[in-house]
Amino acid sequence: MRSLLLSLFICITCVFSISAQPLAAFVDIQNQLMVWDKGLIHKVDFMPPTNMKIGRTAIPYLDNSRSFKIYYNGAVKELNAGFTNAYFVTDNLVGFLNQKSLNVFDKGETKNLAGVCDQYFIADSVILFLDSYKGEYRAYYNGKISTVESYIPDSVLSHVKVSDNIVAFDNFANQFRIFYHGGLLAQEDYPVRSFDAGRNTVAYVDVDRKFKIFHSGQTFIIDDFAPSSYKVGDNMVAYVSSDGYFKVFYGDSLHTLGFMNPQYMVADNILAFKDPAGMLKVFYKGTITEMESYYPTGIIAQYNSLAYVNAGSTLRLFSEGEVYDVTNADLANWSLSYDVITYQIGQGIFKVFYKGQEY
Repeated sequence: MRSLLLSLFICITCVFSISAQPLAAFVDIQNQLMVWDKGLIHKVDFMPPTNMKIGRTAIPYLDNSRSFKIYYNGAVKELNAGFTNAYFVTDNLVGFLNQKSLNVFDKGETKNLAGVCDQYFIADSVILFLDSYKGEYRAYYNGKISTVESYIPDSVLSHVKVSDNIVAFDNFANQFRIFYHGGLLAQEDYPVRSFDAGRNTVAYVDVDRKFKIFHSGQTFIIDDFAPSSYKVGDNMVAYVSSDGYFKVFYGDSLHTLGFMNPQYMVADNILAFKDPAGMLKVFYKGTITEMESYYPTGIIAQYNSLAYVNAGSTLRLFSEGEVYDVTNADLANWSLSYDVITYQIGQGIFKVFYKGQEY
């Protein structure tokens, strides 16, 4: 019985691990749409799409006849023929407009959010939208719709940041509000001077120029003075303090990386920066990794990964704390989607690289 239970646990764990893999897609030399899913490459369309976007769990696209289709859970579903005029995809959601009708594709189901929508913002798990019929700003989160702000005719919210699972905005009464985990929080009674948002996290400079960070339901006063710059990622804020120190807020604590004002970028869980010696370094979940003795151009960062072609013409990937030299072949093109690299060698060789394995 113990052996049977252990075997079942291993099988379930493997299935969950496989299902958690992101997706990748490319058009091959025969102009067929190919999708990499769970370690296998599938042909999903015989003609190249006119437009395509890749999410973590779904791949929406306009096919050769401009029919709107979504690849999800191993199959392609056609949602309409020629009606979709705009669409966006994130980790978990696909939002799309048919004329002014806003819809969401969530876990395989399609729902209409508003018959007439004049403004909307979409992130990994939340959509903020203006329902013009109801006269309200509403939020779709976890399958439910909540009212966020009453609409003032001929006006729109102009200071809004929507990221991952959180919405931050100055409302029509010039009060700073945060929508988080399905609830609206009265964060500040005055408009803030600046703000940015990431997963579970909002950084902002308040009316008194104090630098504050909202993280997972708590608000921290980080500094009595505004930073010279700051950027927000997933559960992370990187900033240069007013006295010239480069710091990172991560895990409810501060990490001081040095006295410097570096070139830096933040994307999801990745912080990449150029240190005073000109080196490329990556801060990932509390650990710093030295990548190059110089700061390369053409860096792409997303989710848990960072990729670039270095001076030795090697496609190098940092992913989840590991460094991989993917290939040193002459590349026709390459792209990073979440933690998956797709690349083309010559006219007809297409490869997918994920967690140290090539497909």
